[in-house]
Amino acid sequence: MTYSHLDPAMQNRVSWNAGRTVGTKRPLTQKQIWAIRFFLDREERLRDRALFDLAIDSKLRGCDLVKLKVGDLVAGSEVRDRAMVIQRKTGRPVQFEITADARSSLATWLLRRGGTLDDFVFPSRIHSGQPMSTRQYARLVDEWVTAVGLRREDYGTHSMRRTKAAMIYRTTGNLRAVQILLGHSKIENTVRYLGVDVEDALVLAERIEI
Repeated sequence: MTYSHLDPAMQNRVSWNAGRTVGTKRPLTQKQIWAIRFFLDREERLRDRALFDLAIDSKLRGCDLVKLKVGDLVAGSEVRDRAMVIQRKTGRPVQFEITADARSSLATWLLRRGGTLDDFVFPSRIHSGQPMSTRQYARLVDEWVTAVGLRREDYGTHSMRRTKAAMIYRTTGNLRAVQILLGHSKIENTVRYLGVDVEDALVLAERIEI
């Protein structure tokens, strides 16, 4: 049921975002990435290390990440260098790279996890045959960032998606490449997603001498 802001019932209602930080979540820095990896390795959290590495590399939304199946990432006995999935939100295919660190952590986790090519890479602990929920993934991200001294209000699952994309943009200034990697249909969406502003444009322009 919805109310008008003029209804008396609304006078004592608390806003859904009261006390919360609302807006774009921050991407991680390289130093923060290594800090989280160190924490996960120290705690021997094989699943979480593989999930973290794959989240950074794939740049997938949480709903697509948790539904990856073993067959999406494995060819024969090896983890693929590249993979492709159909995005749930857009219905469009998107490809992503799997770097050496992610392949190593995934191989370690999949060896422990076992199962078949049709099984989910990150299964639910509660519902047999189902993937980890996006809510569980979000709770894990909260754990990771707070474990290394970051405010969980500033970071979330979209931080995982934005991290590598932001690094690529800062290094190359190539918005089209980032658009393709994120699977955005319009480059305007990529601009908003990265928070590109006038200052970014000026910095890129200052690098070019004519």
